[in-house]
Amino acid sequence: MEGEEVLTGGNVAGRVVRVGATVRKPALPQTAAVEAVLEHLAEREFDGAPRTYGLDDEGRHVLEYVRGELAHAMPPSTLDELRRVGRLIRELHDTMETFEPPADVTWNVIVPDLAGGDLICHNDLAPWNLVRNDERWVFIDWDNAGPSSRLWDLGYAATAFLPFVAGGDPQVDGPRLRALVDGYGLDPEQRRALPAQIAARTRGQYDLLIRGHETCEQPWARLYDEGHADYWGPTAAYIAEHHDDWVAALVN
Repeated sequence: MEGEEVLTGGNVAGRVVRVGATVRKPALPQTAAVEAVLEHLAEREFDGAPRTYGLDDEGRHVLEYVRGELAHAMPPSTLDELRRVGRLIRELHDTMETFEPPADVTWNVIVPDLAGGDLICHNDLAPWNLVRNDERWVFIDWDNAGPSSRLWDLGYAATAFLPFVAGGDPQVDGPRLRALVDGYGLDPEQRRALPAQIAARTRGQYDLLIRGHETCEQPWARLYDEGHADYWGPTAAYIAEHHDDWVAALVN
């Protein structure tokens, strides 16, 4: 199509392009499910997700192009910005509570919640999927949406947005985690449960990369070769090691 601008980033979909005020990406088995989620969010006036416009003549999924800058390309979030991210995730989860998934759709949840869950979540809430501008903060790339839980989804966001890194300082990371969680508004019981969920979700990402390396499944095998497991494995160990520090930061 004339006027297409190839967009970089993303690991699941193939060639993604911008055409005017829209993004076009290859339809996947889960695209119908993603459309249902985005339609639900639009109907309830949640502006933290792009609008969906169906399929074009080439069978590509057409989405709203959201102008702005990816949070991943910006300096680490301040405490106030972490609170705002927490509030945005809470609004998203609350809005999805009334979503009734269509019966015949396919989901693609790459790291399922170990305890199960029936809330349809984004499952990849991270700075590389958050577009920020002066008017809106918008989560993009919904291809991994599917059944999960509030804490599992928030746990991944915590690792990505703080960000947690191996060899970090709990005295620095604790207040940052507290800011995200305060923005979300977890109750005391959820605050005590969250650190274990963060560690398990982070470990799950590492295990995914190891399986990809062993089975040659893409894009995980390629991401393993690029060194991503070197981040997720040690980071999961750091989070688990300081479990009590995170509980203290969240509850005290």
